[in-house]
This record gives sequence, structure tokens and C-alpha cells, in this order.
Amino acid sequence: MGELLALDFMQRALVAALLVGAAAPLVGVFLVQRRLALIGDGMGHVALAGVAVGLLTGVSPVWTALVCAVVAAVVVEVIRSSGRAGGDVALALIFYGGIAASVVVIAKSPSGTPATLTAYLFGAITTVRTADLWVFAALTLVILLTVSVLRRRLFAVANDEEWARAAGLPVTALNLALAVLTAVTVVVSMRIVGLLLISALMIVPNAAAQLLGRSFRTGVAWAVVIGLVSSVGGVLLSYAADTPSGGTIVLLAIGAFILAAAWSAVVGRVRRRAHVQAEGHPHEHGPGCGHDAVAHEGHVDYLHDGHRHAVHGGHYDEHATGQRVHR
Repeated sequence: MGELLALDFMQRALVAALLVGAAAPLVGVFLVQRRLALIGDGMGHVALAGVAVGLLTGVSPVWTALVCAVVAAVVVEVIRSSGRAGGDVALALIFYGGIAASVVVIAKSPSGTPATLTAYLFGAITTVRTADLWVFAALTLVILLTVSVLRRRLFAVANDEEWARAAGLPVTALNLALAVLTAVTVVVSMRIVGLLLISALMIVPNAAAQLLGRSFRTGVAWAVVIGLVSSVGGVLLSYAADTPSGGTIVLLAIGAFILAAAWSAVVGRVRRRAHVQAEGHPHEHGPGCGHDAVAHEGHVDYLHDGHRHAVHGGHYDEHATGQRVHR
């Protein structure tokens, strides 16, 4: 491990993996809430066209990809919010337009460009340069600060856009901010995860986190942890196994989802077995019933003859003293 960390390109790759692992799930959580899980793919296709333009013109592909992705994100959101075309139609236009532009530009590019482009498509740990790393760090800082400041507002819009509009929130501006954040995340991630796979790193950790977290905050925390472990672990494993970093990272994230799903199923089964109904209970519990009330994570238990009863629909559930059954 020491020899591995002594390699300059590996140090850059690991730092980039940390940046990607933290930023992608933070943006992806709002895309999952809005059911826009595939928007990262659309931004990736447009960013690919930007990369091709950069390689053709000699400009840094990071900047050309960033400009193209941000413009596309704004256009998609404007079209969607105007009601002139559905969000899926706008996204399809971005998909096909980005691919078409990429094909045309690549055809005019010098020899060797297609091979270089493959590193952007699927990720390659050896392609991260120091100059790129500084740009990625600055962009990641922008993502983290923006999400930190707008987190509550972005969640409100993602959860119920009509309510957010009625509450006076600047819904259009917040949607544009989320679209731009998605575009920036795609560009930050393209060297490590690849443009074709970045959407998975934004979505899969959040899908796993929903099975583990008990609130939005803990869900986000789990998503970031899974994103970091998948990114850093994927980079290390891809070097050892000589595999593309992007595919390795995504497979680790999917493995984390499978483990989370299995754990959730086991916990759910245990909780169902511990769920005992107190059938035929002759006494109705409630305020003023004469029995002590105990707050228990979202509901109230009443102490009665050494038992803890909780109202559950048309019957009572029995909770053993000290036993935490409901979550």
C-alpha cells in the first residue's frame, strides 16, 4: 500500500475519488427525490461533445465539457419549466443531440482522439493531471457550499414543487441551480467514473442510503459514506485488478446496495416477528385514561399492568418494556 500511495498519479486519482465520492451523492439525492435519476446520463452525453470539442481545438476538455453541460442543463430546465415540452422530451433531445455532436466532432478530430475519448467515457485513473485536480477541487467546493446553503430549499422543491411555489420559494431559480449542480458534478466525475457511468454514482448510493437511513439527514450521510467508500475502493481495486476505474467504482456501489437491501430485509423480518398484537384489550388508552404515557419515536405507548401498549389502527400493539419495536 505504501508503494502504491507513493505513485504521483495514484495520489491524484485518490484525491479526485474523494472529491467525486462526496459530491455526486449530495447532488443525486435531490435528483432521486424529483425522479430525475437519468438526467446525469443526458448531461454526460453533452459533456462528451464538449470533451470532443476540446480535444479538437486544443482547449482543456474540462472547460469545454463544463460549458456545454451547464448550457444544456439550463436549456433542459427552461424547456421543462415553460411547459412547451415534457421533461422527458427535453432530456431525450439532450441525449441524442450530445451523441450526434460527439460523433460529428470526433470524425474531424486527429488520430488518437477516439482512444483518449474512451478514458472520458469509462474513466481512467491515469488521466488525472494536477491542473485538472485543482479545477475539480474548486468545482467540488462550489457544489458543497451550494448544497449546504440551499439544502432545505432544494429538498422542499424536490419533495413538493407546488407547495414550495405556494410558500414563496424561488422554484425556477432553485431548479436551475440543481440543473447546474448536476452538470458540474458530471464534469468533476468524468475522469474517475466516466461520462457514461457518473449517473450511477449519483443514484446508487442514495438508493442504498434510503434502505439504511431513518431520516433525510441520515440518508444523505449514508449516501456520502457509500459514495466515498465506492470511489476510493474502486480506484484502489481498479489499479490492482487492471480494470477501468469507472466500472469498478459502480460495481462496488451496486454491491453496497445489495448489502443494504439484504440488511434491510433481515431487520424488517426481525421487527415483524417482534410485533405482538394485544388482541381483545378491554381498555381504550388515550389522554386522561389514567395510565402513564411514554413517548416512543413518533407515537405514544401507555403503561398498563407491566405492559406497554400502543394504538395501532383498530387494535393495540404490545411493546415489551425496554424493547424498541417501532422505528
